[in-house]
Amino acid sequence: MTVLLVAIGGGAGATGRYLLAKYVPAYRGFPAATFMANVLGCFLLGLFTGATLSTAMAALLATGFCGGLSTYSTFATENVGMLDKRQTALSLVYIIASLVVGLSVAWLGIQITG
Repeated sequence: MTVLLVAIGGGAGATGRYLLAKYVPAYRGFPAATFMANVLGCFLLGLFTGATLSTAMAALLATGFCGGLSTYSTFATENVGMLDKRQTALSLVYIIASLVVGLSVAWLGIQITG
C-alpha cells in the first residue's frame, strides 16, 4: 500500500512539475520553472516534516508528491548547460539562489507546522 501511495503522490508531483515547465518561461536564461518547482518542493517538504503525518500521508505527500515535484537532476543538467555556454555567472546565481532560498523555505515550512 505504501508503494502505491508514493506512486500516486509522485505522479501528481511530476505532473505539477511538467505544468510549471510548460507554462513558466525561462527569464533571461534563468530556468524559472525548475527553480519554482524546487522551492515549492522544499517548502512543502518542510511543512510536511514539521507536521505530524501518518505513515501513509508522509508516503503520499512528502516522499511521493514532493519527490515528484522537485528535481535535482534537471537542476544539475541546466547548470551544466549554462556552464557549457559559458554562462558562469548565471549558473552561480542559480546554484546559490537554489540553495539559499530552498533551505530558507524548508526552514520556514518546519517553523510553521513544527
